[in-house]
Amino acid sequence: MIAEVGLFVLGLALLVAGADRAVRAAGELALYYGVSAFFVGVTVISVGTSVPEMTTSIYAASYGAGDLVVGNIVGSETAQITLALGIVALIRPVVAQRRNVAIYGSAMILAMIVMILTLDDGVVGRSEGVLMMLAYAQFVYTLYTNEGGEEVTEEVVDDRLPPRETVPWIALGLAMVVVGGNLLVTNGTAIARDLGVSEYLIGLLTGLGTTAPEIVVAGIAAAEGREGISVGALLGSNITDPVFSLGVGALVADVTVSTGTIGASLAYMLGVSILVLALMYWRRGLDRRAAVACLFLYPPSLLV
Repeated sequence: MIAEVGLFVLGLALLVAGADRAVRAAGELALYYGVSAFFVGVTVISVGTSVPEMTTSIYAASYGAGDLVVGNIVGSETAQITLALGIVALIRPVVAQRRNVAIYGSAMILAMIVMILTLDDGVVGRSEGVLMMLAYAQFVYTLYTNEGGEEVTEEVVDDRLPPRETVPWIALGLAMVVVGGNLLVTNGTAIARDLGVSEYLIGLLTGLGTTAPEIVVAGIAAAEGREGISVGALLGSNITDPVFSLGVGALVADVTVSTGTIGASLAYMLGVSILVLALMYWRRGLDRRAAVACLFLYPPSLLV
């Protein structure tokens, strides 16, 4: 049991660190070759920041651990909209234009609804996976037409480094992701069996783990007074995960879940997301009092 927990934590660390390094290096390489920051934001980074969830989804679908797939995505979604936003706004109030909240928020809610509808019968098949990928393509188009790509890139990539410095990091990062994802899923399912808890709960906790680096990076940026913390950077992965990450897993193998187990937490995820977005829209951002409210909204997600 101790060995399994250790390997699980190691897998999570490799998965998150590898994805972060690979995404940053890929963005730097693209900028070096003259690809616009705008396009990098809507492609490399928008997809890349959800690499941990996608990798977990692929492995878990292959092993038949559908509850872990969905738990990971729901856990990540809920932590991002409550903990991440709450911590950032507690350090430095978030100022957001209503137009941006409406664009990103609507796309996020739509992505969540698509996921909930596809999970209604307990199985996400390959055809539904394809449709989910198409739904994500629509988001990328919306982001592109509303000029949101450049601001997302600025949150992740600082330099334009040459291939000799970026390519090795991309290769190493992807290798870490592959190894880490396998360790996380295989040992996560084993821990669930040993403890007698659901794979879904393990997935929820894993979702918090994959979101932790984003929380830390956004928190540090806020503490340093950087004004570039955008609604797109904070909410972008919450649009990618429900449709793209789950859809990728469904393309590998049918994702089967226990509908009785996940219904309440799916409803809670959607409910708190609408609540926080409505608050952001109404107040044109989040002040410290709203941040505290966001933080208190996270713990119940582990109990429903």
